[in-house]
Amino acid sequence: MKKFLSIALLVCMCLGLLAGCGSDAATETTAAAAGSGETAAAAPAEGYAEDVQAIIDRGVLRVGVKNAVEGFGFQDTLTGEYSGMEIDLANMIAEHLGVDVEFTTVTAATRSELLDSGDIDCVLATFTITEERKQSWDFTTPYYTDHVTVLVEKDSGITSLADLEGAVIGVSSGSTSAKSVVQALIDNGIIDGEGFDPDTFDPATWTEFVSFRQYEDYPAISTALSANEVQAFSVDKSILAIYNTDSRTYIEEEFAPQEYGIATTKGSGFSAVCEELVTGWLEDGTINGLIETYGLG
Repeated sequence: MKKFLSIALLVCMCLGLLAGCGSDAATETTAAAAGSGETAAAAPAEGYAEDVQAIIDRGVLRVGVKNAVEGFGFQDTLTGEYSGMEIDLANMIAEHLGVDVEFTTVTAATRSELLDSGDIDCVLATFTITEERKQSWDFTTPYYTDHVTVLVEKDSGITSLADLEGAVIGVSSGSTSAKSVVQALIDNGIIDGEGFDPDTFDPATWTEFVSFRQYEDYPAISTALSANEVQAFSVDKSILAIYNTDSRTYIEEEFAPQEYGIATTKGSGFSAVCEELVTGWLEDGTINGLIETYGLG
């Protein structure tokens, strides 16, 4: 009997050891897989399109933003931190998807190129919605509406559109500001607009009443205005506000309403996600709160 019990005890001990070894092996296999970075892809979130799931799997939302437009997208040169209404919106979208956010500084000339190339997932960079642009990209319902105007040095004597005759106006390359100025001159009866075609308009070749010089960023235009390389600086008023020093002033007129929307790849699933979020934030007052927070009202 004792011999039988001893054998039974030995069998139980061996089985226990085998079970323990199996558990350790499973643990080691899991740890090795985690350490190698070869983890299984996350299960697709229910209801998300493939391109949205790709962002979730990547773990990072890549957003094109401005870095020199206070209140919208501004980067602190010392800390590197971004702030502004559009930065907050980007962070909120990333939070909704459960991912981090990566900002890429864009200009009016580069934002669409980076979106087309797939380097960024969306643009939140004072991107004005136009019928022409909607042919190439999706835009959300506007989250902000601004107007174009013109900033000048006070001692220039320029106070209105009519006073701009002969002036060189600094504008951002790739923006619609120059076209808006010419359209305003026509609408106010200052020029007849003969030869003006909004579909083929080129700021570089326009010479009637005013001419334009294009720059890669807003600080460069502001510097050119101070140096009298240009006699006026035209863009959306909320952007001009940053450069409106004690020695400068706006002209009387505001024109060309500019509606800002989030730009995404045309026909993408991510477009629908952004639209749903923006409309929701408009309805519940979140966006109005951001406008008040950043003094954009």
